[in-house]
Amino acid sequence: MLDVTNLECVRGDRPLFSRLSFRLKPGELLHIVGKNGSGKTTLLRTLCGLTHAVTGEIRWQGLAIHELGDEYRRQLSYVGHSNGIQGELTPEENLRTASCLSKKPNASFIKDTLQRLGLAAYRSFPAKVLSQGQKRRLALARLVIQKKSLWILDEPLSALDVDSVDLMSELLTDHLDQNGLIVLTSHQKVDVAKKKINQLQLD
Repeated sequence: MLDVTNLECVRGDRPLFSRLSFRLKPGELLHIVGKNGSGKTTLLRTLCGLTHAVTGEIRWQGLAIHELGDEYRRQLSYVGHSNGIQGELTPEENLRTASCLSKKPNASFIKDTLQRLGLAAYRSFPAKVLSQGQKRRLALARLVIQKKSLWILDEPLSALDVDSVDLMSELLTDHLDQNGLIVLTSHQKVDVAKKKINQLQLD
């Protein structure tokens, strides 16, 4: 469970939001919406522990994330605006590295994931030659490989075509089916069949 209480964040001297509170339970998705500059990315980075709030508290499984430290970060996967992939490595090598870092190496699962994400034909090419949409799908493939409980995603649907958006909806649904938690921002509608979606508006 992820609990956020009375969170306040600023950028420079400008307040972004204050007294922000919400609770996310297993199997739930929180869709954060708001205009550009409203603090969506700052909120996600704060939830990851990458940015510090002025006031407020973030708790994971009842404990403050600053007390949990690496134990909390081992349970979350973050995909930001940058895909975070290594361009000199192939898609297969990128996923193999991710699985080893998560201590969950599984060669056959990596192969199946590349196939599912439509990247099998490019498994031996340097990732830097992939299109923007393919790079985004590779970044999302890491979510599947790492098998973390909490997904924090900043505009995960950007650069994706219609078929890839449908695939992303399947990945989100599968994660929620396994009692995962998802926090994401998106200017597009998030379609997750038969799942509870909460929406948070930032002004």
